[in-house]
Amino acid sequence: MDALLAWLGETALAEWMRLSRWGYASVNALHVLGIALLIGASVALDLRLLGWRRQVPLQELGRLLQPVAAVGLGLAIMAGALLFLADPGGYADMSLFRLKLALIALAIANALLLNLGPGLASATPRRLLVAGIVSLLLWPAVLLAGRFLAFVDA
Repeated sequence: MDALLAWLGETALAEWMRLSRWGYASVNALHVLGIALLIGASVALDLRLLGWRRQVPLQELGRLLQPVAAVGLGLAIMAGALLFLADPGGYADMSLFRLKLALIALAIANALLLNLGPGLASATPRRLLVAGIVSLLLWPAVLLAGRFLAFVDA
């Protein structure tokens, strides 16, 4: 694993991420944009799963917000991978970074279990409630873990 991390850190793209002030800043802005799209869409849908604004049809809201969340997730992952290249070994050594990755995996699994399983239209009210609560706990935890990476050496 150390050899892979060292190789990643020596690529031209990694060097560009370390040396290009505007490149790093632009990728970081794209990462934040992806997170904003993901969290914004997810929280709105999760609140509906918990019963807020029941007059808004769940399937219609899902058709509107789930693609926004998916685009946000994709953008955040792609930009995050580029940011990782700036210091692969350093990030890999941080327990907080590994926690962030684990939380992301759990949050994605929660969404997949709902959508690849019963889906919004067929899930029981209890399943929707659980999925909403879990999502409302995990995605903000991912956000906090990622934000703390810049300030905590753990």
